[in-house]
Amino acid sequence: MLVDGQWVENWQPVQAKDSKGGFVRQMSSFRNWVTPDGSPGPTGDGGFAAIKGRYHLYVALICPWASRTLMARSLKGLEDVVSVSVVEPTLTDQGWRFGDYPGADIDTLNGVTWMHELYTRADSHYTGRATVPVLWDTEKQTIVNNESADIVRMFNSGFGTLASSNHDLYPEALRGEIDILNDGLYAQLNNGVYRTGFATTQLAYEEAFAGVFDMLDRLEERLSSGASWLVGEQLTESDIRLFVTLVRFDAAYHGLFKCNRRRIADYPNLSRYLERVLGVRGVAETVNLDHIKRGYYSIKALNPNGIVPLGPDLAWASYLPPTPRPSGAVA
Repeated sequence: MLVDGQWVENWQPVQAKDSKGGFVRQMSSFRNWVTPDGSPGPTGDGGFAAIKGRYHLYVALICPWASRTLMARSLKGLEDVVSVSVVEPTLTDQGWRFGDYPGADIDTLNGVTWMHELYTRADSHYTGRATVPVLWDTEKQTIVNNESADIVRMFNSGFGTLASSNHDLYPEALRGEIDILNDGLYAQLNNGVYRTGFATTQLAYEEAFAGVFDMLDRLEERLSSGASWLVGEQLTESDIRLFVTLVRFDAAYHGLFKCNRRRIADYPNLSRYLERVLGVRGVAETVNLDHIKRGYYSIKALNPNGIVPLGPDLAWASYLPPTPRPSGAVA
């Protein structure tokens, strides 16, 4: 991590622990918002007006949090408005790295090698982890926001008429239900798989494990009525949150994170749902199975020999393009 702008420690997956030895995730630190007229958003400072070509998104295709933002960018038709760069999938001793691994990018915009260099460019005394996603302002040369939930909502409404109206990911009439569902998804599933995989005690592991499969069982039941989406009759940000975890589950979380009671393939309704989301225009291009497997299995604390499994065979992999790559990525 960075301490007062200096890289001081090799990358470690466990950021902090609670009293039971459970994994605790770092809070995001840059919380400004892009708005149509540059007025302040719910947090942070104003001055970030929605202008085509002004903002750049940095992501890792291994990362579910970053992939949320890629999905929202695609669904809102912002590929020509917000450019994107992809880091290499392998987690190094200095964190995320830019490079020429297939599907990744050299950082031609800012000319840095490591993600942490962007953080110190934005704040020379930054203390914390250099995470993705990062929404970068090319005009002010700073980080606008590094919280995926904020960026998803910015892409939904912060870019005004620059964005497509085909999907409203946070419709006003459904916000209460979406917020409640999102809270459960995060605690038990999105972050729950990490709390399972990075638990440092048996108790912490078993509690997180139970939460993961309790949520999956409830979601399987929720979809048993034949509903296409989680909330209402349209795709919302809750579907984005669920999808990014489901698409990584059998390939990484089931084995590496010891979330091995069942696979998503063992849930008929969730399997159909996963394929339904993959079939939405622009979604499949945000999924790169090679980056997902290569990235997760590079975590030395969980896989010291770095062996990447050849399996599993995934029925839905046929939905993916031969060389998945986000549209509008900077080559």
